[in-house]
Amino acid sequence: MQRGSDRLSVHRDDEMKHELQGLLRSGHPTRTEEWHDPEPSADDDPEVANGPVTPGRDPSSLDTVRLELARTLGRGDFPAGPRELMRALERRHAPDALVEALDRLPRKERYHNVQELARALTGVRETETA
Repeated sequence: MQRGSDRLSVHRDDEMKHELQGLLRSGHPTRTEEWHDPEPSADDDPEVANGPVTPGRDPSSLDTVRLELARTLGRGDFPAGPRELMRALERRHAPDALVEALDRLPRKERYHNVQELARALTGVRETETA
C-alpha cells in the first residue's frame, strides 16, 4: 500500500531505473563530476608496488622512504626522537618496515623534519644528496 509520500510515481520510478541500468552495468564511473573519480598514478611517482618500503636498501631509496614518511607523519610530530616517532607511525598504521627501522636509530637523537629522518633511516649523508 502506498501512502503518497513518494516524490515520483511508480511508473516514473521504473522508467528511471531502466534508464540508469546501462550506466550501472557498464563499469564506467557514473558520477558527473570528474573530481570524484580517482586519479591514475603519475609517471614520475616512486615505485612502491613491490611491497612495503624497506629503508636502507640503497641511496636511491631516499625519495621512496621520504614519501612514505611524509604520507604518515605531519609537521606536528616533529621535533621528536625515535620512540615518539615510532608511536606516531604505529598509531597511523604505517608499514612495519618503517617502524622496525626507527627502532634501530640512536635513542638520544632528535629529528626536526621528515628529510632528516629519511636520511637517518637510509644512511644517506647530506653531501650525497646535493
